[in-house]
Amino acid sequence: MAEDTDIPQGQGAYRRLLEEIRSGALAPGARLREIDLAERLGISRTPVREAIRQLEADGLVTHLPRQGATIRSLDYAEVVELYEMRAVLEGTAARLAARAASDIELAELAALNAELAQTSAGAQAREINRVFHRTLIEAARNRFLIKAMSALQKTLLILGPTTLAEPARAQAAVLEHEAVLSALVARDGARAEAAMRAHVEAALSARIRGMRSRELPLEDEA
Repeated sequence: MAEDTDIPQGQGAYRRLLEEIRSGALAPGARLREIDLAERLGISRTPVREAIRQLEADGLVTHLPRQGATIRSLDYAEVVELYEMRAVLEGTAARLAARAASDIELAELAALNAELAQTSAGAQAREINRVFHRTLIEAARNRFLIKAMSALQKTLLILGPTTLAEPARAQAAVLEHEAVLSALVARDGARAEAAMRAHVEAALSARIRGMRSRELPLEDEA
């Protein structure tokens, strides 16, 4: 009976840890000690161990000598590669959505972007943006694309909070979304793909600026 109850607890722990990685509460390099997590989450070590295994299978956790399970860190090249794949997948999704999206889906995307424009940068903006991109990907009507994007998004969680935490970036993202929406409404697949690729590339530039700014104090100390 204990094993049966541990299964949903393991999934609950997995989702909780995923959210903490997404929010930045569990940053790259953070150690995942089973006993500490079990106590904090109020569950036994067995479901915690299962959650850590799932995170490792997702590529979010690695085992380091003398440290154990640790949230992975991504180097500059890996971040660029991730965004390159995101540009390919989301660009393709935009092209397919230009053909397959319903008028209702297009209206929902427009409503989400209008809501984003009225929202201060931060957690709420992050959630609206996440729903916007998920809605567009689902509108592409390609289950294999959706599966590939889901796997990529999990790895992107390692990067922590979205670049939309910066007000200027949030405002720019709204305009970039509008360019994608304009192409979708016109049913212009090529233009939709180009606009989405430009949007992802702008997000990458903002991400790199953020990475460099965090490195500056270290360079000054050296």
